[in-house]
Amino acid sequence: MTELTFFLKNEDDTIAVGQKLARHVQAPLTLYLTGDLGAGKTTLSRGLIQGLGHRGAVKSPTYTLVEPYELDGVEIYHFDLYRLNDPEELEFMGIRDYFTHKSLCIVEWPDKGEGLLPNADIHLHLSYANTGREIQIQALSESGKKLLAAIK
Repeated sequence: MTELTFFLKNEDDTIAVGQKLARHVQAPLTLYLTGDLGAGKTTLSRGLIQGLGHRGAVKSPTYTLVEPYELDGVEIYHFDLYRLNDPEELEFMGIRDYFTHKSLCIVEWPDKGEGLLPNADIHLHLSYANTGREIQIQALSESGKKLLAAIK
């Protein structure tokens, strides 16, 4: 299985998908989140990060580019590259140091870092669908395929 699609009626459904992913993710893993502004990328990230055990707010890293979380030996890095002007800026922040064997990297707007980011294991695309959202989840690696099989 390499692709799943879900309809999301509301914010709670989006959070629930993130929590469902949290029950099955294992580092190392890289997730790309794409979609229009307001489509639910940060909401999905919040569900995933809180589903992994983070207590408290999950801030959008729009201005900081990355927000780190450390939970039970897993390093979680939530990136939002929307405001990135040049992919080379990622070199200055040491982007390669974030992607390790202990890290789960969630990358919003990955196209802004094209050429400097590692390939994704999972690509999640959120889009508007009537009064809700639709999420397409695509596995792009063996780790991604295992995750998709676990959540179907």
